[in-house]
Formats: sequence, C-alpha cells, structure tokens
Amino acid sequence: MNNRDRLALGLAAIVGVALVVSGLAPHDRLTWFMEVAPVLIALPLIAATHRHFPLTELVLVLIAVHALILILGGAYTYARVPLGFWIQDAFGFARNPYDRIGHLAQGFVPAMVARELLLRLGVLARRGWLFFLVCCICLAISALYELIEWQAAVIMGQGAVDFLGTQGDPWDTQADMALALVGAVLAQTLLGRWHDRQLQRVCA
Repeated sequence: MNNRDRLALGLAAIVGVALVVSGLAPHDRLTWFMEVAPVLIALPLIAATHRHFPLTELVLVLIAVHALILILGGAYTYARVPLGFWIQDAFGFARNPYDRIGHLAQGFVPAMVARELLLRLGVLARRGWLFFLVCCICLAISALYELIEWQAAVIMGQGAVDFLGTQGDPWDTQADMALALVGAVLAQTLLGRWHDRQLQRVCA
C-alpha cells in the first residue's frame, strides 16, 4: 500500500465515521439525506475507480473536506450549524453564513476535480480554455443544485425550508451561484501549480 492508498483509506474512514455519527440523530432525517446524498454517491465511486484511476492527494483531501462540510450541514441543517453561529457573532453577520461556506466549497472543490479529469482524460488539446471551462463546469453544477432545490421546494412545500436554507434572502440563489464561481476561480488560482506537480507524479 503506497502513501496515496493510505491517505485515501484514512480519509474514507474519517468521512465514513462522520457520516454515521451525523445520521444518528439529525435535526431532520429527510434534509440530512438530501444534504449528504453527494457523499453517498462519491464515496463508492472513488472506491470503485481508485485502483485504475487514483486521484491526486490534493483532490482526495479536498473531496474529504467538502464531504465533511456537507455532513455537518446535513446533521444540523445549514441555517443551524453552530460553527456558522460562531462566525455570525464574531463578524456581526445578519445571518448564519454556513451555507455560504458550503456554496463556496461547491465551486472550490469541483473545480479541482474537473481540472484533474479534463487534463488526465485528454479532453483539451491545449490548456488555453482550461480555466474558463472549469469555471463553466462549476457554474453548471451550482445551477443544477439550485434546480434541485427549486424542485424540492415545489414537491415538499414548507417542508423544504431546512434544505433550501435561504434564511429569508430573496437573492439566495444568485449569491450561491456567485460564491461557487468565486470558489472555482480561487481554487485554480491558488492551487493550480501545486495540482500540476501532483499530476506529473500520478501520470509518471
């Protein structure tokens, strides 16, 4: 077992334990399931593809962090996460900002996953469009999530309030998508060169 395998196994264990603990007594069972659904999809997918398509250590860590953000939000619902209340009090925000952290991560982490897939699968002949296309992919993911929230609101009615987490903000959808875009730009700008070095080792 190499270092990447040990890291993947350790991260999977952390996320798995957090997932189980969060599911013991969540604030709302349906909201918990809807929030952690991406984790329930990603974990088996990564496990199934790890041997023949191992992800870089950087992307593995980012996915684990994003999973923990989703799990915490699912346990409490985003508007009730204690960390968000601490940030709200510390900085004098008008609302619990934990869902904003989640949507920033929704751009930051998928950006690096998309970047890795585009480069390793040879989707692009040249890198000139890489930054732009990664941003577009992240915006598409964010838009899809907002469409899911819309349909949840239509189907569940008032029962979708915890899942939506708008906290009375009429511009919540636009703010969420804007944060996803900011996250995608930040991830590529801050981590692009580090990611390239790890890609060279994985593909060597």
